[in-house]
Amino acid sequence: MNFTDKKVWITGASSGIGEALTYKFSELGAHLIISSRRESELQRVKAACKHSDKVTIVPLDLEKYHEIASIATPIVEKFGAIDILVNNGGASQRALVLEEDLTVVEKMMKINFMGAVALTKVILPGMVAQKFGHIVCMSSLAGKFGIPLRSGYAAAKHALHGFFETLRAENYDNGIRVLMVCPGYINTNVAINALDANANKRNQNDPGQEKGLAPSVLADKIIKGIEKEKLEITAGGGETNGIWVSRFFPRLFAKIIRKKK
Repeated sequence: MNFTDKKVWITGASSGIGEALTYKFSELGAHLIISSRRESELQRVKAACKHSDKVTIVPLDLEKYHEIASIATPIVEKFGAIDILVNNGGASQRALVLEEDLTVVEKMMKINFMGAVALTKVILPGMVAQKFGHIVCMSSLAGKFGIPLRSGYAAAKHALHGFFETLRAENYDNGIRVLMVCPGYINTNVAINALDANANKRNQNDPGQEKGLAPSVLADKIIKGIEKEKLEITAGGGETNGIWVSRFFPRLFAKIIRKKK
């Protein structure tokens, strides 16, 4: 696929995987709309892009999903149909179900699921009208199976699969393609920024995260996945084997995963 002048909207673009994707798409000549809560960080990312003149900043707080339509609709009216939407923005958690406040689960669902759905609902009609569009959803291994300390996060990622796989089936004949991305450990600040049982920032990294795959490597895999119209990709180390172990040896997997607290 030729990405030159394709209109690409990336959420969570101020750091990690979203930042890496922004640089990759900019190198490929795309027109970019980049979003996150932190406008100052978006300015930094824009300045570092190869074609910064083709980057538009649109601050978004995915947790405030009821406000997304009013922010995104004027952007779509200005730029026309978006060609590629990357629903990358999100947040994680580290807390036991027994101890976590209900607000933690609520935040996980709002940020990781409802925010992505709200933005997609604004962008999808334009894709359908032009009979072309790619939607990329950043899921996780936690979207394939439950992992201790990540109940709300896993629930939100599972919900992404249900919603966007349905969207894919409904809109295949409209030229819409959906790529679900299920990474394992990626070397980002996701664990540091994760919420604890009281919805406070954890400020502590995980050993697996520190040794994880570089975001730029995953960004390359995502772009290749778009080009090949893949349905789903995984990326990471040995932890990704959990997908087939859980499928073919569920009792063994249940024994393994309960030791991951």
